[in-house]
Amino acid sequence: MGLLDSVLGSVLNNNGQQGQAGAGLGGLIGMLASNPQLIQVATDMLANNGGQGGLGGLVSKFEQAGLGDAIQSWIGSGANQPVSGDQVTSALGAGTVSDIAAKLGLDPGDAASQLSHILPGLINHLTPEGQAPEQGLGSGEDLMGMLGGLLKQAR
Repeated sequence: MGLLDSVLGSVLNNNGQQGQAGAGLGGLIGMLASNPQLIQVATDMLANNGGQGGLGGLVSKFEQAGLGDAIQSWIGSGANQPVSGDQVTSALGAGTVSDIAAKLGLDPGDAASQLSHILPGLINHLTPEGQAPEQGLGSGEDLMGMLGGLLKQAR
């Protein structure tokens, strides 16, 4: 993750304080900088070759949990509907959230809360056309490249 770390550092050094989580790309950058492992977890969730079935798999899980409108708002071009950590846990399952929490060094409630703040903005920025690509968002490497490009634009 050296490249992403250097991009994050550059953006943060050039932009100073970025505002609150969920406040656009600046909020995403701030949250990712405070817990760099979060970017790896998020890209693993969204990658076609990740454990959640990529963006399509995540959409299905959120729809099954009754949160289809929320995740569709993150993909679409309108305002992002917020979700709570409990709702993220409901969509992903307690076991998955516990596994993510272990990777992040957090308790499951804190991990779910961080995901509830980062996923709306991250998915929004990765689907700028307001639609989920039929072929998904790509591999973990593809996503890291896309995020690097977004972070460079924030400079």
